[in-house]
Amino acid sequence: MTQNWPEFIEDRKDFMWKHWRKSVLVVAGGTIQGFGMGVFLFPHAIPSGGAGGMAVLLNHWFQVHIGFALWLVNFSMLLLAIKYLGNRSTLWTMLAMTITSLSIYAFQQEIVVPARNVWLDLFIGSVFLGTGVGILLREGVSNGGVGVIALIISNSRNIMPGKPLLFINGCVFLLTASIIAWEIIVQALISQWMSTMMVDLIFKINYHQTYTLSWRKK
Repeated sequence: MTQNWPEFIEDRKDFMWKHWRKSVLVVAGGTIQGFGMGVFLFPHAIPSGGAGGMAVLLNHWFQVHIGFALWLVNFSMLLLAIKYLGNRSTLWTMLAMTITSLSIYAFQQEIVVPARNVWLDLFIGSVFLGTGVGILLREGVSNGGVGVIALIISNSRNIMPGKPLLFINGCVFLLTASIIAWEIIVQALISQWMSTMMVDLIFKINYHQTYTLSWRKK
């Protein structure tokens, strides 16, 4: 049966609203995690995830520039995203990675913290990192790196992505620690534990129902 014009307009509005809502949340998630990484974690050389750990290992073993190594790891994960998550999810992931990278650069250029404490920065940075990653994963968008694998596991097993993300990153950190140095990796593991707690907390928040088209009409 042919859809009448009012129903078509209503469906179109609903589609556009969902698209723009997701766009805003993806940009917000990328910006928030970029803030936590660029302002609080990276100044102490604390890896933000498994992709960073793998980039360090590639740099150590093959003298690959760490910037290119990080891009190579993320690109490899994007290939997995295309195969298992579909083209649309891959495009959203590319957007999230771009926003995160730009945010890290911008925040590091504009924000100067006069007095630092590594443990305070570790706590604050982990909270922001986990919040940003949680928003992205809840929208079905990977934050890049091994977050793609965590999202695939989450979708296939119908579980929250925090635990597989912690397990994968933990394995990478332990491998990196056995080769590079233990001190920073211990901090990275603590950061991952705290950030994954935030990921699961974000998944439990029912923010999708806080503002809808039906609510807007009232």
